[in-house]
Amino acid sequence: MFLEAIYHRPGQSYCYSYDEHTIHIRLRTKKNDLHSVRVLYGDKYDWDNTATVSELYKLASDEWFDYWQAEVVPLHLRLRYAFQLTDDEQSIWYTEKGFVKDKPHNPLTFFDFPFLWANEVLQPPAWVKDAVFYQIFPDRFANGDPSNDPESVRSWEASSPGPHDFYGGDLKGVLERLDYISELGINAIYFTPLFEAKTNHKYDTTDYMKVDPQFGDTELLKSLVEACHNRGIRVILDAVFNHCGYWFAPFQDVLEHGEASRYRDWFHIKSFPLTQAPRPSYHCFAFESHMPKLNTVHPDVRQYLLDVAQYWIRECDIDGWRLDVANEVDHEFWREFRKTCKSLKPDFYILGEIWHDAMPWLQGDQFDAVMNYPVTEAVLDFYAKDSINAEQFAYQVNKLLADYPQQVNEATFTILGSHDTPRLLTMARDERKMMLAVLFQFSFLGAPCIYYGDEVGMTGGEDPDCRKPMVWDASQQNRELYAFYHQLIALRTSKRALQAGRFRIVYADQQQLVVERKHGSEQVYICFNNSKDVSTFTVAGMTVVSGLSMLLGNGTFKQESDQLIISLPAYGGCILHN
Repeated sequence: MFLEAIYHRPGQSYCYSYDEHTIHIRLRTKKNDLHSVRVLYGDKYDWDNTATVSELYKLASDEWFDYWQAEVVPLHLRLRYAFQLTDDEQSIWYTEKGFVKDKPHNPLTFFDFPFLWANEVLQPPAWVKDAVFYQIFPDRFANGDPSNDPESVRSWEASSPGPHDFYGGDLKGVLERLDYISELGINAIYFTPLFEAKTNHKYDTTDYMKVDPQFGDTELLKSLVEACHNRGIRVILDAVFNHCGYWFAPFQDVLEHGEASRYRDWFHIKSFPLTQAPRPSYHCFAFESHMPKLNTVHPDVRQYLLDVAQYWIRECDIDGWRLDVANEVDHEFWREFRKTCKSLKPDFYILGEIWHDAMPWLQGDQFDAVMNYPVTEAVLDFYAKDSINAEQFAYQVNKLLADYPQQVNEATFTILGSHDTPRLLTMARDERKMMLAVLFQFSFLGAPCIYYGDEVGMTGGEDPDCRKPMVWDASQQNRELYAFYHQLIALRTSKRALQAGRFRIVYADQQQLVVERKHGSEQVYICFNNSKDVSTFTVAGMTVVSGLSMLLGNGTFKQESDQLIISLPAYGGCILHN
């Protein structure tokens, strides 16, 4: 038994409260080293009457480790616990004090979960599990009101956007296209920034309390959100609180008055007078001088931004904030931000943009979830770039599942492309491979998000080419691809196993992959052949209910005892359901 590979530490993703009654306990061991793991647990003040043993199941495996999990319901909301580890030759016990051969008699040496406080449980909004998001870059989606177009607006048919071009898209255009969004099956929209700014992307906010006039005004946004709600569509907006724009009034005051400005401490000034070159004399987003960094520790800045967060919830009834550059803002600000938003709307969705391990922000006091960029990268590496095989892909996904609490994985935000990346079809180079990537996206935990136009086959390289105006001419749209998205969204929003079911990769070999989603007696198997050749493969050791049928895709399958035999064409996939 490889004791040096075994790891557990109470807290974070290894022992955490899943809901107000349930605690999840996890253990890491060397891959394929142990036959079984059991947990002995009970209440430290009532041990003789509460001591219980539960089996851990193998949650996931990556290249080096197995990850085990048990879900326990402590009688008195407290836990002491220890693990019994068994391999071919021995059985030993693992406690907070280390490894011992014999079963410990004193639970005071065990791991400790002191108390399950309901107010500390991370409980993302339940509706996120059911959500299918649609990302809209407002300047490029639809122009409903030419009267508010910026100067030198480009023709909608001009499909080679420059970095500083405007096309005239606005909120009225979105309002007029809600039938399209509803018919596609979308039930949540994510808008990139809507507030007044100088650029087309609006990440350089000039006025946080004002809708950019090129998009409309507050009343129009209020009407749009109400119209969305009437259709069962949630709306989240982009909050850019790490930095503002160069023309933000307080920053202009600092430029004008220097050290005498009442706003000098709203920013991170290195030296006066302020200079922009060769590098700014103030901290910025990256080194972009037109995006000065806000000092969110300053009480006036903090209150101003919290007022902004509250204002748009109260005024327009929005359903969530997506937080730009969230990891560069201090934790205490986000704690106050969460309390502020949740006090107004308990099921408000707080989504952080973090590209690395985000566990410090996901402990119940800050965010509900993060944008799942690691899964994005793994999906693109396997399906679009062919840089990893199915086994390597499974390892990456499984490691991510073990890194976060289950409720975080259930509420993550999964994209395959955005206004910052090349278009999915451009990366995949083959419509069939793109469809496989999307099929996995909709099979995974959390909320999938479609970047506007991907569903009709829009293409584009790096920014700004990925920000072409939406193709509305049906003759220029890929209607077969649209039909695939439409059917997949319908399945996602109608099958509970695809929304809230347990996720497990049950087969990964060469370029073939099978995923299981299970909820109660409902089972769904999503099968992939990411190969240019026809493939037949067998998934053995399955507990498959009878009566599977193919809901989507191509190929054939048959069941034999505990085996599922699948045949798929080149770059083919399917969904099987009982």
